[in-house]
Amino acid sequence: MQEHTLSGGNATDRVLHVGETVRKPWTAATPSVTAFVRAVLTAGVDVPQPLGKDEDGRSVQEFVHGTRAMDLAPMALDDLTRVGSIVRAIHDASAEFIPPENATWESAIPAPGCELVCHNDLAPWNLIIGERWVFIDWDAAAPSTRLWDLAYATQAFTLNDPSQSPHAAARNLAAFVDGYGADEATRTALPAEMGRRAAAMHTLLKDAAPAGREPWASMYVNGHGAHWSAATRYVEAHQDIWLNALAD
Repeated sequence: MQEHTLSGGNATDRVLHVGETVRKPWTAATPSVTAFVRAVLTAGVDVPQPLGKDEDGRSVQEFVHGTRAMDLAPMALDDLTRVGSIVRAIHDASAEFIPPENATWESAIPAPGCELVCHNDLAPWNLIIGERWVFIDWDAAAPSTRLWDLAYATQAFTLNDPSQSPHAAARNLAAFVDGYGADEATRTALPAEMGRRAAAMHTLLKDAAPAGREPWASMYVNGHGAHWSAATRYVEAHQDIWLNALAD
C-alpha cells in the first residue's frame, strides 16, 4: 500500500496517508492520548477513530476525508456557531474522562490549570470539513481548563486576522461563543483569556528561536512569530469591543 506524506502540519514529523489511515510516530504520550480520544468518541463526538499500532510501530488513525477549514472561504456566522457547538461537545465529553494513573502528556504550552483534558489546538488548521466536520491532530491533548482551551479555539476561528475590522470580528466571536453556549462568567472572562493565550503562543515561538527548539524555532522565523505578535496586539487592543459583543 502506497504511503503519501501529508502536508500542512508544523509540529509532527512523518505524518503519512496510507489507504484509509493516517500513520504517525508513536510517542510516550500516544497511549494516554488514545485513551482520551476513545472516551470522547464513546461520548458521541465525531473524532478520528484510533486504530492501534502498525508493524512499524507507528500510531494508526482513521483518515478523515475533506478540506481543512483554513483552506476554505471564511466561515459564515452559522458555520462559526456550529464549530462553537462542536468545541462544547468535546469539552463536555472530556469532563467525563478520568485519565489513567500513569498518564503521560506532551503539550508545548503550560496550562493554567487541570480542570479536564483538552485538545489544546482546536483551530481552523485542525478542522476537516466535508461530509463530516471533525477535529484532527489530538497529539497535544493534555490537562488544561475549559476557558484556556476555549480562548485558543475562539481566537483562532474569529480573531486570527488582525487586518479584519474589529466590529466584523466581534460578530464572528459572538456567533462562535453562542454556539458554545457560554455562561455569563465565561463571556466576561474570555476576552482577557484570549489575549493571554495568544501571548503564550508568541512566547513559545520567541523563546524557542534562540535555543533552536524545533519546530518552534523555524516557525518563529518563518512568519509565525510575527503573526502571533500581531494577533496578540489585536486581541488585547479591542477588549471593550469583544466584551460588548459577548454581553449582547
